[in-house]
Amino acid sequence: MQKGNVLVIGNSGAGKSTLINAVFGEERAQANWGITGTTGALNLYEGEKIPFRLIDTIGFEPSFFKRQKAIQAVKKWSKDSTKEGGGDGQINAIWFCVEGTSRKLFPEAIKHLVSATSMWKSVPIIVVITKSYSVPERTQNIQMVKEAFAKQKRRGNLRYIIPVVAATYSLNETAYAPPEGITELIEATNAVLPEGLQAAESDMYSFVLARKRSLAHGVVAAATASGTAVGAIPIPIADGLILAPLEVGVINAIAKIYGIGQDDKSKIFFDAIKEVGTVSVAAKTAISALKAIPGINLGASVLNAIIAGSFVAAIGEGAIYAFEQVYLGKKTLDDVDWVKKLIESKLSTGFVNKVTTVIDSVSKGGGGKDMAKLIFGLFKGTN
Repeated sequence: MQKGNVLVIGNSGAGKSTLINAVFGEERAQANWGITGTTGALNLYEGEKIPFRLIDTIGFEPSFFKRQKAIQAVKKWSKDSTKEGGGDGQINAIWFCVEGTSRKLFPEAIKHLVSATSMWKSVPIIVVITKSYSVPERTQNIQMVKEAFAKQKRRGNLRYIIPVVAATYSLNETAYAPPEGITELIEATNAVLPEGLQAAESDMYSFVLARKRSLAHGVVAAATASGTAVGAIPIPIADGLILAPLEVGVINAIAKIYGIGQDDKSKIFFDAIKEVGTVSVAAKTAISALKAIPGINLGASVLNAIIAGSFVAAIGEGAIYAFEQVYLGKKTLDDVDWVKKLIESKLSTGFVNKVTTVIDSVSKGGGGKDMAKLIFGLFKGTN
């Protein structure tokens, strides 16, 4: 089995570096008993005898700007892992370090944890109660962790709560708290790694898909604005052909985002989308229905701009859904009849209702300046 990555995260001064050194049995990470912490960036540690890597993070600081630096460092690591194809960059388990002597800091720290690891929504979490010198307080600390997680969206990710003393601590001149909990932590981590490897793959895939969708929406938003500009030009658009070049550009751009090439098979698929949006019965019917709406108090150029922008938005959002289905393997480029029916459905009664909403808003003076944004907002994400 491949080695998993364990993110070690928590407040500054919680003893993360000391914990890492205790796990490896040698000085690896720089330790600091102060409140500011010393780890200035994410560092990855591994050894032959430990079946997982540890990623040491910047500690959460009281200062907002320093805390954001820590959160953004983890987020950047996560996003970079998608560019590099996963594997060594994935987070497969999380050690959330809570200082046993500072319980009051925990509720706020868990919010920072959720923010920093937002990409890894399914990855198992082990809460490590560091500096757990007081045996009587361990029960209280464990209960505190359970209660705090019960209020969080990530409560289902919590797998273990393990009190740890990473290095011998002098309680007084004659009494010492010896290291403990380290082997239990290693065993618990090994136990959750198979689940974590699978969860990380799923989380990364979801992140990549969401990112592609966001980029595609950006293309459609820009094209919608262009569509309204083209439509405002006093040229008849009765058959929608004036929009064909713009729709082709949108379709090609979205296909590129989803990694769909430009071969003969894809061209037939692309042409099916374009034709429905320009010369089909559905397109002509939609235009006729809109122009026949009684009581429209708009000039012809404004009405044409709304119709043109709406056509581009509808076709663009339909293309996003179509290419996403191909990307997910649920459909293929051979499903030409399916994509035609999909795009036709985008120009049905629901389309006319949305455009009517825009027309009504603009005619009342509420949205003329942001017409393209209003149009895109109505069509975004519709399946």
